[in-house]
Order: sequence, then structure tokens, then C-alpha cells
Amino acid sequence: MKLRFLLALLPALLPPAAVAAEEAFPPTPSGANEVKVLPPGILLRSAGPGEYFDRANDLFMPLFRYISRHDIAMTVPVEARVRDAAMYFWVAESQHAKVAGDEGAVVVERKPARRVASRGARGSYSRKNYERTRDELLAWVATQPGLAAEGEPYAVFWSGPFTPGFLKRYEVHVTLKPTGGG
Repeated sequence: MKLRFLLALLPALLPPAAVAAEEAFPPTPSGANEVKVLPPGILLRSAGPGEYFDRANDLFMPLFRYISRHDIAMTVPVEARVRDAAMYFWVAESQHAKVAGDEGAVVVERKPARRVASRGARGSYSRKNYERTRDELLAWVATQPGLAAEGEPYAVFWSGPFTPGFLKRYEVHVTLKPTGGG
């Protein structure tokens, strides 16, 4: 029973390339800043009190059980709200019909296209790495004419938890509002 559970969990834990997970949008290269438009989509949300880095495991399991129960393929990346802990799984367009609505701790959200500033990075999914990358992103946005951050930055994780920290890819995004010229 335990082995069967671990084997079932394995695809969600491996690096995206190992399981050929569909990408919701292209990743931002490590060390690069860019403005991009995220596509509209369906995201599954699991949330709880506290900060993400203290709650990640608690947030993951309801989402994993939901996609397993409904035979929904894993899509990357995974989004994480850091303050007011929340984890979001993207649902690939080909999997939309399998979404069964809110269940227990999982809430289905339909998101419109979002214009974001993004900074790509490599390294472990730690508070320290997130904060460093967030600060670099916000400093870059502040120097860009016609751009202004709107709301809280959030983390975007591309690699599974068994990927060694130095190989993990992540981004920090912040939603943008135009300030006149951009």
C-alpha cells in the first residue's frame, strides 16, 4: 500500500522534464527580468493561515489528492502566495473538463490573463531565495518607465521537490499596472 502511494505520488514530485508535464506558460530564464502576459486559466487553490514557507506541505496534499481523484495531469508551474499561505496548481486546457468544482480545502479559480513582471532564478525553494529574488524584481520594476507593481509578489515553482536545490528553477512574479507609457 505504501509503495503504491509513493509510486502514485512520484510524477508530481519529479522534475517537470522527467514526467513531461505541460507548461502553462514559458519560464523566465534564470537571472533574467521580463514582462509577460500569463494566459487565462483554471487554477486549483489550497490555502491556510500563516506563511507559505511554513505551510507548503500542508497545502500540497489537498491539491495532489484532488488531481489524483479526478485524473488531472500535473501542469507546471506551481504558484505560491507567501504571506497568507496559498498554493495554486494550474490545470492544462486539455484537462478543464475533469475539474469537478470546489472540494474540501481545494477551491477552483478562473483567472483572467495577467500582465506580470517576472525574474527567473535557480536554487532551493527557500524564504531567503524568494526574498532576494523578490527584492531584485521590485528594484528592476522601479527602474522601468511605464510600469508599476500592483499587489504582493508571489513565487512560481517549476521543479519537483526531489530535484536537487541547485537545479531547481523558480520565478518571482508581481502583477503590473500601466503607469502611462507602458
